[in-house]
Amino acid sequence: MSSRPKIDPQLHQDRKPEWIKVRLPSNPVFFSTKALISDLKLHTVCESAQCPNRWECWSGGTATFMIAGDRCTRACGFCAVTTAKPFALEDDEPARVAEAVKRMKLKHVVITAVARDDLADGGADHFRRTVLALKAAVPGVIVEILTPDFHAQRDAIQTVLTANPDIFNHNLETVERLTPLVRSRAKYRTSLAMLALVKEMRADLVTKSGLMLGLGETGEELFQAMDDLRGVGVQVLTLGQYLRPTPNHLPVVAYIEPADFDRYGAVAREKGFAYVASGPLVRSSYHAADFHPLRKPS
Repeated sequence: MSSRPKIDPQLHQDRKPEWIKVRLPSNPVFFSTKALISDLKLHTVCESAQCPNRWECWSGGTATFMIAGDRCTRACGFCAVTTAKPFALEDDEPARVAEAVKRMKLKHVVITAVARDDLADGGADHFRRTVLALKAAVPGVIVEILTPDFHAQRDAIQTVLTANPDIFNHNLETVERLTPLVRSRAKYRTSLAMLALVKEMRADLVTKSGLMLGLGETGEELFQAMDDLRGVGVQVLTLGQYLRPTPNHLPVVAYIEPADFDRYGAVAREKGFAYVASGPLVRSSYHAADFHPLRKPS
């Protein structure tokens, strides 16, 4: 397995600005959602990646399910998901995810996964089976997938597309210069190539991507990344603040002020993105249902 970059623990910034606030759970729906996920032995990126919005999302009865286990074959410098040799895929996991979505009465569900470089198809067929199980169990549900890069392998991408997901999301995560530090074993151009392939195979499918800010990127680099994403047809963009999970992860170089997130969001819209979510606590799946793919993007 890859090892994370060596980080100086002294660089860890414990003091967060006042606009980085997380509401603690009080809604009983939060606890019932947690119990349901536990009962069905499912993983969520909400917990595995320590998402700051999990209290809000779970209290609203929504969740982003993480399939293919909770062990990742990559060791990205920003990510809290465990890096270790993965276990075998669970054949009944697609059915369990579908049962959870059915019980929660979700209309929009996000399915993501750890990187599975140990599998020939990167886990593509597991995505396919999960999407098909969801659409069979919950007719009319909007299924958004947030995938690893599959090394931009055409066959793997085609496998996923045969299940007819409604939104295809793959995060660029950061600007090109910082990619070797931030995303272990991932390449900036590979991510763009994958998103381009999705559009080539399914021109009508909404594509989405996200960037973390505060890792040391410049405004010019951020705007170039936006242009690169628009260049491969991406229509939906999320911009959020990077928050360091532990002292062993990459340090926060800067906390971006809300006004700057507003400005960056406005620039993204000017560049032609159909929908932009930009704010300190925005994550790929945060308020995912606010964008509906049937509202045709430009």
